[in-house]
Amino acid sequence: MALTIAVQMDHVSTVAIEGDTTFALCLEAQARGHDLFHYTPDRLALRDGTVSALLEPLTVRDVKGDHFTLGPAQRTDLSRMDVVLLRQDPPFDMNYITTTHILERIHPQTLVVNDPAWVRNSPEKIFVMEFADFMPETLITKDVDAISDFRREFGDIIVKPLYGNGGAGVFHLRDGDRNLTSLMEMFGQLTNEPIIAQRYLADVRAGDKRIILIDGEPVGAINRVPHESDTRSNMHVGGKALATEMTEREREICAAIGPALRERGFILVGIDVIGGLMTEINVTSPTGVREVAKFGGADIAALFWDAVEKRR
Repeated sequence: MALTIAVQMDHVSTVAIEGDTTFALCLEAQARGHDLFHYTPDRLALRDGTVSALLEPLTVRDVKGDHFTLGPAQRTDLSRMDVVLLRQDPPFDMNYITTTHILERIHPQTLVVNDPAWVRNSPEKIFVMEFADFMPETLITKDVDAISDFRREFGDIIVKPLYGNGGAGVFHLRDGDRNLTSLMEMFGQLTNEPIIAQRYLADVRAGDKRIILIDGEPVGAINRVPHESDTRSNMHVGGKALATEMTEREREICAAIGPALRERGFILVGIDVIGGLMTEINVTSPTGVREVAKFGGADIAALFWDAVEKRR
């Protein structure tokens, strides 16, 4: 049976298709005969109890520079859709949170993936703290003195915005670095939110592994190695994707978090692991599907739609 699928995403014209997971999901849905519709979060609306969006019929092609066609836009009651993919990128700010409140009104009659209430209640750098035994030492606070004590305890640390994404605002402070106070002043001017500090993991030079889970089960992984001039392994800032295999420790981590992912209705999740320690659980718009396929791994887009179709 063909499904009607609305994709809430950053505008399709902006995606780099060679590495974009949302695009990969759209390609697979289209190949299965499902009907795709595109809208950006600013086109979502709630009026008198009805959730609607300005939908454009979407056709995709795996052709760089000519990867999509959009049809005429029409405001549509989203309860008429079979599935809504919640796939815009963070930042996880009040705008993002508001979309989860709105979409929660149509879920699960219309299946929203991932579950919007649990996306809202599982911020990626806080949710992971439920599994502290599998993490590096981590502190979330606005207290400069607490962060200073943390740095004295561990020497090299990483500090980053609690609700940031894509490696933005990530700093490696070495033991003895005198920039912590200035850095905290800068964060305070940019946001009223806490920041996160973690013990620096030197193993990051060997790679930051992205492991993808479907319905709480690991289905593929890639290793992301940072550029020699950078601490961050994110591929859009120069990190290099490499083929990899999962270790027993990584399978242990996946087994530990799997029940919580299934309980929250998270169909597609990506976790980050450095040297056998998990640093994040990504539930908003996890990436890595195309990279896994590039290195001969599982067709995760197909596994994703198998899971969605089973629910519908």
